[in-house]
Amino acid sequence: MLCESFAPIAAPDARVLILGSMPGVMSLQKQQYYGHPRNHFWPIIFSVINKPLPENYEARVQGLMDNKIALWDVLRYCHREGSLDSRIKNEVPNDFNDLLAKLPQLKLICFNGSKAAQMWKKHVNCSAENLDLILLPSTSPVPGKNIKTLQEKLAVWKIIADYLN
Repeated sequence: MLCESFAPIAAPDARVLILGSMPGVMSLQKQQYYGHPRNHFWPIIFSVINKPLPENYEARVQGLMDNKIALWDVLRYCHREGSLDSRIKNEVPNDFNDLLAKLPQLKLICFNGSKAAQMWKKHVNCSAENLDLILLPSTSPVPGKNIKTLQEKLAVWKIIADYLN
């Protein structure tokens, strides 16, 4: 199945850019980043910014932008059956030169899981020399070889808060 990622969520004053690989099936159906109810992304982010987690997706998106966090995926298109990153093939990256030019205050790029970092290294050819790059544990609910609890993930993801001021 051909999958296409969403437009970035990014305000011009963003300090942190979080990159996934490609939205899963449920997220694509809902047309929402991290739309699977078991995904830890939204609870983690709102814990990092020390705010209550809104029920409404639009309020969650606004919370990201209000707190200088941008969100996108490394891949623009790929073929994938199901939601597993291990099934991604024929991938085409997003255009990061354009996005990064629009985010002059950016300090940090985070990768939500190892597949996003791998796809960045493989496909993205842009200047990120003045930015910190950090691999964070995946927020996916799918068990993997490096299974972490929500609290273990949150402990690592809290590094983002250091970049938001």
